[in-house]
Amino acid sequence: MLRGFYTAASGMIAQQRQQEAFANNISNANTPGYKADQTALRAFPEMLMNRMGGEKLPTQHSLSVRKQEPIGSLNTGVYVQETIPTFTQGDVRQTGISTDLALIDGQLPDDTGRLFFTVQNAAGDVRYTRNGNFTVDGEGYLVTNQGYYVLDQAGEPIQTDGLEFTVTSDGLLQTADATIPLGIAYAADANELVKEGDNLYAGDAVAVPAGATFSIKQGFLERSNVDAMQSMTQMLESYRMFETNQRVLKAYDESMGKAVSEIARLV
Repeated sequence: MLRGFYTAASGMIAQQRQQEAFANNISNANTPGYKADQTALRAFPEMLMNRMGGEKLPTQHSLSVRKQEPIGSLNTGVYVQETIPTFTQGDVRQTGISTDLALIDGQLPDDTGRLFFTVQNAAGDVRYTRNGNFTVDGEGYLVTNQGYYVLDQAGEPIQTDGLEFTVTSDGLLQTADATIPLGIAYAADANELVKEGDNLYAGDAVAVPAGATFSIKQGFLERSNVDAMQSMTQMLESYRMFETNQRVLKAYDESMGKAVSEIARLV
């Protein structure tokens, strides 16, 4: 009986975590470059149930030996093993703002590989993002909306000296005095990156390898790849599953109540 409690409760916890992931996706449906999260559910290890018994041997003293008869396996619930971003390319929309940059994947060496802008977070560490919604700060540096420096190919902040610059399709930022290659990084397996706040990813990435192609569109933004209607449908399905586990838990609770209050009183 208690095992049923744990199974139903684990189902409720798993559905609650799914609800959180879907709600986060919907809230970021309009965030440029955001990648939708998908949850992976996994069952707890199965337990093999056996019935303990005994068998008498046809001997002079009628010896008895222990015997186990397999009953079958028993599942003990599910849990959310991990949350995995979906790195499919989002739609590209025109904004007309010169500091907005859209990174468009071309031919990549690996199916799991993805390209990213490189930025520097508040702690000075290199992070990666698909959000090209940039701006220029008071000192003339190209930064994200959170104030993080956008880095060039050498890992240095990009000085634009104002808004008068252009970006070519192959990622060269051109000002009146210099031509600066944007720091585009390649992650061979984007699923190994760790999602952080502010639409940033931490992990290992390298320079764009030979054979990989991409293009940069100035005055455009890559939109979120969240399908809002699908996410809403998934939220409703998850909520129904949560309610089902809740009813099962309530039924177990009522049965336990009867066992304690009624059956015990008769005994």
